Amino acid sequence: MTIQDLLNLVIKNGASDLHLLTGDLAALRIDGELSYVNNAPLLTNQDIEAMVFSVITPEQKELLLANKELDFSISFRLDEDTAGRFRVNAYYEKGSLAAAFRFLSSKIKTLEELKLPKILHTFAGLKQGLVLVTGPTGHGKSTTLASIINEVNMNKASHVLTIEDPIEYVYPKGKSIVSQRELGIDTHSWAMALRSALREDPDVVLVGEMRDPETMEAAITIAETGHVVFSTLHTNSASQSIDRIVGVFPPHEQDQIRLQLAATLKGIVSQRLLPQIAGGRVPAAEVLIGTPAVASNIRDGKTHLIDSVIQTSQDVGMITLESSLASLVLAGSISLETAKSYALHQEELLRMVG
Repeated sequence: MTIQDLLNLVIKNGASDLHLLTGDLAALRIDGELSYVNNAPLLTNQDIEAMVFSVITPEQKELLLANKELDFSISFRLDEDTAGRFRVNAYYEKGSLAAAFRFLSSKIKTLEELKLPKILHTFAGLKQGLVLVTGPTGHGKSTTLASIINEVNMNKASHVLTIEDPIEYVYPKGKSIVSQRELGIDTHSWAMALRSALREDPDVVLVGEMRDPETMEAAITIAETGHVVFSTLHTNSASQSIDRIVGVFPPHEQDQIRLQLAATLKGIVSQRLLPQIAGGRVPAAEVLIGTPAVASNIRDGKTHLIDSVIQTSQDVGMITLESSLASLVLAGSISLETAKSYALHQEELLRMVG
């Protein structure tokens, strides 16, 4: 099988990921579960090298061999009506080359098509501030952000600047101009790209991931200076996201970061993709809105009170993860057992569905 054959299978089967490992069958992730491509031989290291090397440049091959891992993206067309991109991580394991391909549809879905809360539309209308989309790997953070960014793109005459590793979704022509910068191709580092961002006259900045104190500080500073900044974190809740950001800084800087975060944070969406009873996956989301009460708790270092603020602020659009899960159970979309396995507070969930 060629890499084109396997990528065809990803798209035709509605898979989200393709995994290639030496000595194993190629595997697809469909609706969150791995399944093997059985009508093919076990992959050899030579097979995987041929597949990966066929879709990268000589310069990328050199980097992969030197660094033992490489992030990149490729465009792929199945037919006239079906195309998309793949975000790829090639890496070595047990001395052999391996790779994970994540499929990204060429069509950027709306928030309604993604079945996400309507309150997320307000983030597309912001003039300044910081918005985070959080959750585990593979639970739709990039797709949610792309939907919000594309809403800006289609409806506002803005300059949208993205800094990504690698570029994931490519935005269609809209009212905005969209500059997309890929690490390693268009810029040498997150730090350099973020430092130059303000000289590029952006209205909206997408930072692919807040990975370290330098990236976090730069993102918050850009939000402070009258821009809208969107980014992601691998955290499980809004309160944990705030603690994660503050916690990466040395103690003597944490009070200053709390002040900046309190002033700039406009929202946090913490989401999961859950298997539906009827097949496919559906999102559940906790939504925090940056109200004065939230800002006060961040400023005072009382993030343990954030959960109760979300619970008592549904009138302004905040949503607890448990209420999102409960609504999916009551609608017959997911099973109670599935909801319980994702809930942060099971007793609260059971009270809502009981």
